[in-house]
Amino acid sequence: MHSTTILLIEVGALLFALGMLGRLGRRIGLSPIPLYLLAGLAFGHGGLVPLSASEQFIEVGAEIGVILLLVMLGLEYSASELVGNLRAAAPAGLIDALLNALPGAGFALLLGWGWEAAVVLAGITWVSSSGVIAKVLADLGRLGNRETPVILSVLVIEDLAMAFYLPLVTAVLAGAGLLGGAKALAVAVLTVVAVLVVAIRYGNAISNFVSVKDPEALLLSVLGLTLFVAGVAAELHVSAAVGAFLVGIALSGQVAHSAVQMLSPLRDLFAAVFFVFFGLSTDPAAMPPVLLPALGLAALTMLTKVLTGVFGGRRRGIALPGQVRAGLALMPRGEFSIVIAGLAVASGVEPELAPLATAYVLITVVSGPLLARLPDYSWFKTAIRRRMPVRPPAGPVPAAD
Repeated sequence: MHSTTILLIEVGALLFALGMLGRLGRRIGLSPIPLYLLAGLAFGHGGLVPLSASEQFIEVGAEIGVILLLVMLGLEYSASELVGNLRAAAPAGLIDALLNALPGAGFALLLGWGWEAAVVLAGITWVSSSGVIAKVLADLGRLGNRETPVILSVLVIEDLAMAFYLPLVTAVLAGAGLLGGAKALAVAVLTVVAVLVVAIRYGNAISNFVSVKDPEALLLSVLGLTLFVAGVAAELHVSAAVGAFLVGIALSGQVAHSAVQMLSPLRDLFAAVFFVFFGLSTDPAAMPPVLLPALGLAALTMLTKVLTGVFGGRRRGIALPGQVRAGLALMPRGEFSIVIAGLAVASGVEPELAPLATAYVLITVVSGPLLARLPDYSWFKTAIRRRMPVRPPAGPVPAAD
């Protein structure tokens, strides 16, 4: 009974503190993700107030948080939208992968880490934070801008690529080697293709099977189905996160809309627990030695994200200011980077990877939204316009009468 009482006290105090941190983040215009990570560092081993009784509870909550993050992401897209975006933005997605994954892999090899750590760090530097970027676009009133479809297309391709990347990196970290990784990738490809085909052809039938008339039944059905499929996917070594993502894609229409509204509070709760748990697993004393490398890596890969936005915007015929806005908006990394780093921490591949990833995400998720505001300043607009080519007049100017 005493241990249960301590558990309630620790969990209650932690959730209340997270609520206050989230409120503080919204007040100062900052994503709460870095604040949750800092809270995890403060409450973890080597922190100010270590949590002992609730650590196992937080670990289970963190796993649920990852699953809910991914199913909510899948609910935002229909299968047909994914296929359409994949065709339209494939070149920009390929450039995005090359410009942002290769620096992470090269950085790990430069530090003398193994190729497994290089594969992990490539994913950490590659994928932008969909949640942070969506909030930044809404806060800045840019959802209707011409460059916004470019940003969303890049994010969709990254999210879909994670369905193939996560099983591959899971197999690599488990010591399965290249052959095991190839098998995991093949299973993931077949699974994703099968789900997309079923979702396109029978998505309405699946959604109609889950009634929206009974909110309680809908919540329990979607949540139960998500956890079940995520567990089966984990047993098949496809990744629980990918299984949850595919469940979200398979649901569409009014069911998806209602599920988003009901699952959002649960997602926010367990996602906060997930970020705290990653901070708990990182020793604060290990961060100062990797702070400078993390700062250099963040500066390099934020620049490559700007180049990604410029390339994608130019292909769509968007002017230079819109291209720059797209690139600046893509800079923050967040939930996926922490998910990937969490896999590496669990496997024990490289002790310095967790503090490096924590510092890297903190730098990008704090500076990214701040830098995204640069195009709104007059001096920045003037500097960009000076670099724009002067267009000659379309034809001879008629003489005045």
